[in-house]
Amino acid sequence: MSPKTWSISDLAKEFDITPRTLRYYEDHGILSPERVGMQRIYHPRDRTRLKLALRGKRMGFTLSDIRSLIDMYDGPGSTQLQLQQYQNVLDHYRQKLENQLKDLQQTLAEIEVQQQHCTQQLEQRNSN
Repeated sequence: MSPKTWSISDLAKEFDITPRTLRYYEDHGILSPERVGMQRIYHPRDRTRLKLALRGKRMGFTLSDIRSLIDMYDGPGSTQLQLQQYQNVLDHYRQKLENQLKDLQQTLAEIEVQQQHCTQQLEQRNSN
């Protein structure tokens, strides 16, 4: 392999993922490795797309959003339009995460109240 290409096992090791994950992204059109017989050969474009897909996954993006954002950079278009679309997606996911955080904080507060109630009940029963 030349330094500008990677095998499936090379990329899997580098990104600490399974070869199955790489095939999954290939099946969904995010990666398109060259085929030499049965071997997949990944080029810098594939590596970059994988890196972006994994970042999107960590940020909670859907597969369709990940693909849309990655494909946006392959097609024609102005950088400003691309950045605006990316900003809109980021805003959407930020709001979603903030709502989830608010729900989690509320749930934690409710748990705290219930734990205090249980502690009081246990103390009352132990003192009798």
